[in-house]
Amino acid sequence: MWIHFKSREPFAFAGLWDYWRVPAGDKELYSFTIITTEPNALLRPIKNRMPVIYDREMGAQWLGQSFGDQPMILAAVLRPWPSELLEAHEVSTLVNLPENDTAECIQPVSPTQPVKRQLPLL
Repeated sequence: MWIHFKSREPFAFAGLWDYWRVPAGDKELYSFTIITTEPNALLRPIKNRMPVIYDREMGAQWLGQSFGDQPMILAAVLRPWPSELLEAHEVSTLVNLPENDTAECIQPVSPTQPVKRQLPLL
């Protein structure tokens, strides 16, 4: 699936990262997670959750502020992005290989072309 803003503007996912040092050595382990929320109406038929999506302004707010123990504010910034601002369509399995870095990867799949729906478990 290709999911994008109708405006085609870039967007960001809310996420968290951290690192820790292995106690018996000097090796560091970096980790990252994408924060998910309930799906909006557009994505509900595809998956039972979706990444928290931000436009440029909300992304800057996510990176620049600490929400601490303010549950009402945190709930507001973790809401699903409005369906009416997004579009989605199926794409071919070309997208499954990193070496296929072409615009063809986001072209809508033709009705006669079979598509494997292998959605990862998040």
